[in-house]
Amino acid sequence: MRDDQIARLRDLSEKLADVVLDEADPDTWPGAGIPLADVSQQQRGDRYWCKKNAAATFALLERTHSLLTDAKDIAPNGKPFERPDLDRDIADAEKRAAKAVAQAQERAKRTTRANGR
Repeated sequence: MRDDQIARLRDLSEKLADVVLDEADPDTWPGAGIPLADVSQQQRGDRYWCKKNAAATFALLERTHSLLTDAKDIAPNGKPFERPDLDRDIADAEKRAAKAVAQAQERAKRTTRANGR
């Protein structure tokens, strides 16, 4: 991700945070301060829509934060940072997984032969 895109995402994130704080405030929802028994069907529907809208905006904010977090893992030249220990850990895990698969396949072959198939 380019530096200008990261900067735009940061700006967007700040804007979305302001919107989330406004939309998620239950004091601004229809029927606020009215006992539930006295809330009209229209107010309940509008209140529900306000909650869903706030949740959707919050999800968008979370996704923006996720993209920014992912962007921190990219070097300024746009290529992933070198992580030798992570690469080594991944290679070790791949070897262990391959060994486990080979052992499972061998057990399956022995079981198949033992059952006469």
